[in-house]
Amino acid sequence: MEWYTLVYALGFIFVHLYSKYLTFLHTIPRSKLLSIAGGISVAYVFIHLLPELNMHQQQIDDRLNDGWMNFLNHHIYIVAMAGLASFYGLERMVKVSKKISKNSDEYARVFWIHIISFTIYNALIGYLLVRGENEGFFEMALYFIALSVHFLSNDNSLRESHEHVYDHKGRWILAGAILFGWLIGVTVEVNELILSFLFAFLAGGIVLNVLKEELPEEKESHFGAFFLGSAAYSIILILL
Repeated sequence: MEWYTLVYALGFIFVHLYSKYLTFLHTIPRSKLLSIAGGISVAYVFIHLLPELNMHQQQIDDRLNDGWMNFLNHHIYIVAMAGLASFYGLERMVKVSKKISKNSDEYARVFWIHIISFTIYNALIGYLLVRGENEGFFEMALYFIALSVHFLSNDNSLRESHEHVYDHKGRWILAGAILFGWLIGVTVEVNELILSFLFAFLAGGIVLNVLKEELPEEKESHFGAFFLGSAAYSIILILL
């Protein structure tokens, strides 16, 4: 299974490195493909990710039932909300920094904070290729499809925020983070409790990163394409 998942890790890396050449994704009005991708990602979050988050909550309940951390029972969703809030804060920081000269140290600092955050994000996704709950061929394929189209949206957003700097440095770092996360998954099994919190944080981040790409009016998103992507992928997830 570990070498099998390496194929998917390399697929994620390919998406990061070559999405820049899909020039039709960078237009306004927003490409219908990106709106479909957003719908697929939302469907994956609500039909697959959140139920899996509930499973992690039950594991935490079992672990912390009588311990001093009992107050965390039923609150793994707070961690997911913290993930959403953290990535929202990052986006606000980037927007504010864009008002500053791009040659300034402040802009460079914000760029690295942004990239480091998504490096952790990607490393966790790479880790979950090996240590996640996707055991069968179809489950792994669905995970790959959902996260690949999600990466397309993320890359497009990061490219808009940081332009050539992202293509020159950022995309290579994020591609490497996928492989790094996969290697950690192959060699190290993280404590189940820690993994549950990381998974929850990632879920919150995915929700924010999907919605921030679809909701802004200036993006001129396509609701029909978004709805089609979410409905079709929901049906596939439910049937499989």
